[in-house]
Amino acid sequence: MQVTAAIEPRAQLDEPVMSVLRLKTPGVWSISPDSTVYEAIEMMAEKRVGALVVLREGTLAGIVSERDYARKVILKNKHSQETRVHEIMTAPVLSISPGQSIQECMRTMSTHRVRHLPVVEAEKVVGIVSIGDLVNWIIRSQEQTIHHLHNYITGAYPA
Repeated sequence: MQVTAAIEPRAQLDEPVMSVLRLKTPGVWSISPDSTVYEAIEMMAEKRVGALVVLREGTLAGIVSERDYARKVILKNKHSQETRVHEIMTAPVLSISPGQSIQECMRTMSTHRVRHLPVVEAEKVVGIVSIGDLVNWIIRSQEQTIHHLHNYITGAYPA
């Protein structure tokens, strides 16, 4: 007798990136390219994020991260209250669309060694995905799979 179950044995990496964004608090933290690096770092600390999208007149101009600050300000002995975001931001910036798969997102981050990817739809930033967001999504997905398997094994799985 063969028994089959309608369970997902692993995280579905083919799901769209929008699945990850749905688990996050809505909104995108951004800063102007003409702001000081100090203002950017202050906002990152206040919002508890590791990167900000840089918007020029509502359009994605770049991304600035704690890594940019460490490498392009601290190590170059610059002053964060005098240095402008546009001087250290990463541009052009890689981005991903909300319909692209989580696997594509992970591959892009890994290949290009980036920790944050803006999610852009119709030239508008609709979110940002970090490595931490992807790890949390995978953990949550695995917990759901474990729950389904447990219910199946114990007979509590719906027929």
